[in-house]
Amino acid sequence: MILLFSILCVVIALPLAGYLYQLNGGRRDRLRYTGQGRWIEIAPGSRLYLLEKGSGGPTVLFEAGIAATNLNWFRIQESVSGFTYTASYDRSGLGWSSPCRTARTPTNIAVELHAMLEGAEVKPPYILVGHSFGGLVMRRYALLYPEEVLSVLLVDPMRCEEWPPLDPSKQSQIDLGKKLFRVAIPVARVGLARLAVTSALCRSGRLSGQLAGAAGAGGRHVLGRVTEEVGKMPRETWPAVAAHWSRPGSYSGMRSHVDAVPDTVREMQDAEPIHNIPVMVLTPGKSTPLSAQQLDRIGDNVQQVIAPASAHWIHLDEPALVIDAIRDMVNAASAVKVPEAV
Repeated sequence: MILLFSILCVVIALPLAGYLYQLNGGRRDRLRYTGQGRWIEIAPGSRLYLLEKGSGGPTVLFEAGIAATNLNWFRIQESVSGFTYTASYDRSGLGWSSPCRTARTPTNIAVELHAMLEGAEVKPPYILVGHSFGGLVMRRYALLYPEEVLSVLLVDPMRCEEWPPLDPSKQSQIDLGKKLFRVAIPVARVGLARLAVTSALCRSGRLSGQLAGAAGAGGRHVLGRVTEEVGKMPRETWPAVAAHWSRPGSYSGMRSHVDAVPDTVREMQDAEPIHNIPVMVLTPGKSTPLSAQQLDRIGDNVQQVIAPASAHWIHLDEPALVIDAIRDMVNAASAVKVPEAV
């Protein structure tokens, strides 16, 4: 009887201790890593976290990939802010922003981005920069608000024809992602995700390897994905990235983004081309270049540039290439006397 009681106490105490550990850690993270930005309300009870750097104009706006936050642009934004005003942010459901309330399709996200910019009084015109899924968001923004957009830089934008429903062969990847994120939410609530990512990014990594191994192939897959991508980012961002990946809400937001992939594909496959706005597409040297037909679907003034030393993460593999492309766009805008952002 005493043994049974002891086991019961341990069963109750461990999850409770983990929950308190996660709760206190989350509070500390918020105080430690959000001081440079601000929250902008886009609807009652819904706020987006905005990070601004630099001054002058035109404004350069950054949109991250499907599971990434403003931190993914850290190195690029730091450099670009040396010659113009810049803004990056966390989409609803990710990073420090509020949970998402709508499907994570490019149209819904672009509308939220517009509301944030208006609420923050970040004035157009804008140069839009988007990576992967974020490239689709920036395409949609340019279609919805063309009068606000000077030019668009798409960094290996997501290719609709490679994802369901157009390409059913990748449905298994979507299903796996949804399953992993569904499992990660309760794991994060009791602090295990915090232990794992903190070990992987801020300490020796031994504990994270043991936890991932215990979780099986799924755990090892997630850990490998995190360390591969984050390993290309500046080390000074790693603790903040670990804070993001420790939050249960982040996994819920990631799952919402993955859930919306088929609707995103349907929406953007039928999207009209961008008219009268210069668009540059950076394509990895390790990928097949976009065809003339694919470029025509994007816009009527599209230039493709190959990033010879890059895989999917061009802005992490060859940041100078991205910075130079943005600088050229800023200089082109300055040549026609674009007014400064306020």
